[in-house]
Amino acid sequence: MAVHNIVVIGASYAGLGTAHYLLRHTIPALEKANTPTKYKLTLISAVTHFYHKVAAPRLLASADLIPLSKAFLPIKDGFKDYDQEHFELVIGTATTLDEARKTITVEDTYGSASSRTLTYDTVVVATGSSSESRLWSIPGSHETTITALKEMQSALPKAKTVLIAGGGPAGTETAGEIASLFPQTDITLLSGADRLLTRLRPALGAAAESQASALGVKVVHNLKVTSTTKTGSQTTVSLSNGTSRTVDIYIDATGIRPNSAFLPRTWLTEKGYVITKDTTSLRGPADGVYAIGDVAGYSLGGALDIIDAVRPLCSTMFADLAGPNAGGVKPQPFKQTVTETQLVPVGPKGGVGSVFGWRVPSFVVWMLKSRNYMIGMVPGTVVGDNFVKA
Repeated sequence: MAVHNIVVIGASYAGLGTAHYLLRHTIPALEKANTPTKYKLTLISAVTHFYHKVAAPRLLASADLIPLSKAFLPIKDGFKDYDQEHFELVIGTATTLDEARKTITVEDTYGSASSRTLTYDTVVVATGSSSESRLWSIPGSHETTITALKEMQSALPKAKTVLIAGGGPAGTETAGEIASLFPQTDITLLSGADRLLTRLRPALGAAAESQASALGVKVVHNLKVTSTTKTGSQTTVSLSNGTSRTVDIYIDATGIRPNSAFLPRTWLTEKGYVITKDTTSLRGPADGVYAIGDVAGYSLGGALDIIDAVRPLCSTMFADLAGPNAGGVKPQPFKQTVTETQLVPVGPKGGVGSVFGWRVPSFVVWMLKSRNYMIGMVPGTVVGDNFVKA
């Protein structure tokens, strides 16, 4: 009996949602359409635990507000109800994808020298993005990020000076969290641009700066960090204007890079994102290749570019794999939200934001995000609650 191997690489927000939808809806439909072919999904995850990095600004600031145990959940628990005939979880880092052989080399993330080669017929790249700091992403074992968060939680109460680089949501949110908890600390936020939150309209960036300033944060524009040197418990930061500062705590919140180094160069854009042929089907640069989430070329980096893309991606995969047996079912096109949509807490009591182009008041930002950084959604993300229905 023929087995068609579908491999999803990456088990964060995009990979988890895609894997659950394929297992619940697409694979059963394919096996019905393409009898007697069987389909098996292999999920490759570099780590054992899902990390709700949305909550990182609050997690790093205090051990009391959100327990770390609520932000890190075992991935395997979310897939325990699927049978082994259709699903396998592989823990390891994808290091090479051979397009000609259709193989993926996976190396153990947790220290052993072992590696494994998987064969794919269809592959979904959902590897997301990484940051320089361990606070925002998991470089290897999830314990590395937990350790970094705990170290920051211990250091902040003793710090007299904090410098945060990055005027996007991560930097702005982190400045607000720290300033709210430690009002006596000298906190500086470097935007690196002419304003905060450059993906939002200037008025919202100005409002965020006003809220941060009210908490005691010093916001400095058009200044970037060029290098850092750690000396004992302090960090000397060299700046783009030729000056330097020595601070007790330096936090790098300066953006992301796609996790795509293991892929063929011909699959990638100049900046390293996976090429998507169009923004409606999410088909990738070669037959049987698809991409979703932050690593994909279509993505603008928002949560809606994941949530709204899962069903269209899986429907495209069904149409492609079922072929003439699709029964007239056509792919559901992905309709990307291009209107301004982003919520940015500035401290625990509110923040700034826009939803589908409509500016929302601070209390709405509190209600939707600032209150608990959506920590209640984590269990549902791991078990795929958003994709129970087709």
